[in-house]
Amino acid sequence: MANSLNGAGIAITRPVEQAQKLSDLILAEGGSPISFPLIDIVPLEDYQQLDNTISALANYDWAIFISSNAVQNSMPRVLTKFIPLPANLNFAAIGPVTANELMQMGCAHVLIPDNRYDSESLLSLPEMHHMQGKRVMIFRGIGGREVLAETLTARGASVTFAECYRRINPQPNTMLLEVAWNKGLQAIAVTSSEAMRHLLQMTNNGADTWLRHVHICVNHARVAEEAQTIVANSAPTIHLKLHIADAPGDVAMLACLQRALTTSSSHS
Repeated sequence: MANSLNGAGIAITRPVEQAQKLSDLILAEGGSPISFPLIDIVPLEDYQQLDNTISALANYDWAIFISSNAVQNSMPRVLTKFIPLPANLNFAAIGPVTANELMQMGCAHVLIPDNRYDSESLLSLPEMHHMQGKRVMIFRGIGGREVLAETLTARGASVTFAECYRRINPQPNTMLLEVAWNKGLQAIAVTSSEAMRHLLQMTNNGADTWLRHVHICVNHARVAEEAQTIVANSAPTIHLKLHIADAPGDVAMLACLQRALTTSSSHS
């Protein structure tokens, strides 16, 4: 599908350092990528608690990483304390990108879900059901979803968080997107529930007129569900143009954008 995006403006809401590949793919298909990061990954203000937590890692059975950011912001500190890594420690990751980063840092085997890459899919694996008496350390940013910890605790595990970075919204408002919409913005790529919450918070829970005319492509059904819930609770008559990618990753997001805009063109 050469030039399948045909000049369409597409906003990318990922952190700048994680958006380059998708931006390049959009450019290659004739689109016009617009950087609009709704999440910025920033360092902790104090690392003492994290260092104290990971110093006990050898006493744990599982280390679970919820994102590549968790790997990048914790494993260098882990490796200053544990070389080699504790032989008794099992590693798990939410998805293949995170697992690959762990393996690059010396983790020989990493447990990941089979298809849908989220906490629920990881929890469905047999290894995550035999948790009675197990000690689990979850590496993540400050805050985040609790379903992983709550479920493992209910299964008899003792869970500790190793919070290794902070997430902030660097955007004061959506003026850049509103201006872009007047110049041909047709789609927004949103790849996390947190980014979706920021977008809707800044657009009156989706009520801003321009947003309802833009295709919103997400990488996971949970992100779409987050949007639908927020909008339904605020203004049930509003319907966003939501599209869900078939798989994680930038190539699948590109295909989602292509489908959304092709469908839009065929109906116009």
